[in-house]
Amino acid sequence: MILPKNTGRILFIIIWVLLFGALLKRDYFIRSIDVREAQIIKRGREESFAGIYFQDARIGFVKNRLAQSGPDEYTLYQDAFLYLNILNEPHPVDMRIKATLGRDMLLKDFNFHFTSPFYRMDAEGEVQGQDVHFTLSTGKETVADVIRLQKPPFLSTDRRFYLLEQGLQPGDKLKIPYFDPISLSGKDTVMEYKGREKILVKNRVYTLHHFVETFSGVRINSWLDDGGKVIKEESPAGFVFISEPEFKATDIKGKGKEILSSVSIPLSGDSLDLSGRNTMRYRLTLPPDTEFDLDKDRQSLEDDILTLRLESLPAPNASACKGFTKELASTPYIQTKNKLVTELTQEETGNASSDLDRVRILSGWVFKNLEKRPVLGIPDALTTLSTRMGDCNEHAALFAALARNAGIPTRVVAGVTFFEGAFYYHAWNEVCLDGYWYTVDTTKNQFPADLGHIKFVEGETDEQVRIAALLGKLQIEIADSNKE
Repeated sequence: MILPKNTGRILFIIIWVLLFGALLKRDYFIRSIDVREAQIIKRGREESFAGIYFQDARIGFVKNRLAQSGPDEYTLYQDAFLYLNILNEPHPVDMRIKATLGRDMLLKDFNFHFTSPFYRMDAEGEVQGQDVHFTLSTGKETVADVIRLQKPPFLSTDRRFYLLEQGLQPGDKLKIPYFDPISLSGKDTVMEYKGREKILVKNRVYTLHHFVETFSGVRINSWLDDGGKVIKEESPAGFVFISEPEFKATDIKGKGKEILSSVSIPLSGDSLDLSGRNTMRYRLTLPPDTEFDLDKDRQSLEDDILTLRLESLPAPNASACKGFTKELASTPYIQTKNKLVTELTQEETGNASSDLDRVRILSGWVFKNLEKRPVLGIPDALTTLSTRMGDCNEHAALFAALARNAGIPTRVVAGVTFFEGAFYYHAWNEVCLDGYWYTVDTTKNQFPADLGHIKFVEGETDEQVRIAALLGKLQIEIADSNKE
């Protein structure tokens, strides 16, 4: 099977979705600060709209509304629609949130829906104290879980006047716990007040309050007017929210610019030929204030030089490592214990002679049986097994489920891979055999993966969002050109 030209670039789509969700969720799973109920209801009762832009082209909109649904209860609605151009194919995306708030504006329950071509996700949850009890359905399986937050989550509208009532001075910071309905994870975010500044928005100069939010190393900028209304908001993935009247925000013309063409990382230095190489050295330039553990497994980092050494596969009778509970676990998106996953694993590996043989069989099956095309959504193994299609994210999720089911500790990892003269964001796997971790790329059918793979993070989508801090800032240069 020939690897499609653009398959290695698709990880960026998932990062894009998660960052888009970050802009939504902060209006809903909000901080434990002084929020005055009467002002929220008064200012949030009306509908408000924001246009969503990518490289100056409007590609979607967000609609917000807050309504009183009882004497001590309110309902918050947010609808978002995007029309994405991915590899010059249209991909409409629809995200909807409905949440119930108590009199004190604490979140009581929520429903979240996400649909795109080839993908659908529904989640609902209820808050009990500091715990968010939720169920997730992708149409193939329903799972239930609990996430504990540091404090009960508040909700608010896109009118964030409460931030301006905290008496913040430039440089002051707020630490905020939140729950993300897209990745189904709870984390802390830090919001810093930068002060008032002049900013140009759609050919008009505003004097606005500037806030910078940081989570997982990613920075999101927001500008509020004196009433607390969000006028502009932007993230490193290249999309921007701008407050607009309905007729403008909903006026989407054409399919917009292709979103993947802007995410490649040009290679500096000599041309790169990976054939026959056992060692590769790169000089990395990382953006400031980012932390990535690059010095582990087959990678070693000294100053700004990253050295990669191609693994030699273990003996044919190699066995799976012991004691890696996390890397064997079933998760909401890697459904290791599902009956269909178990049946396929047993069917394909029933005659395998060793765990090394099982890795080869299962990675080969994923490569051969998945149609390689972009799927816009949060990758999960069971949906991928049903649809038999996906990009690097779906390949990695399905292989992780199958290999873990076979008793082999397996990670999902993400970083960049080299393809046709540049590096692109990509996801693949690692398996643990005889005490060592080995790379597996089922999208490219490589075991081990070639030295064009540079790992930055380990984990599922809630960890992969950290890569967004690299977008447009990571530089890679060949540090040597001699084969070893």
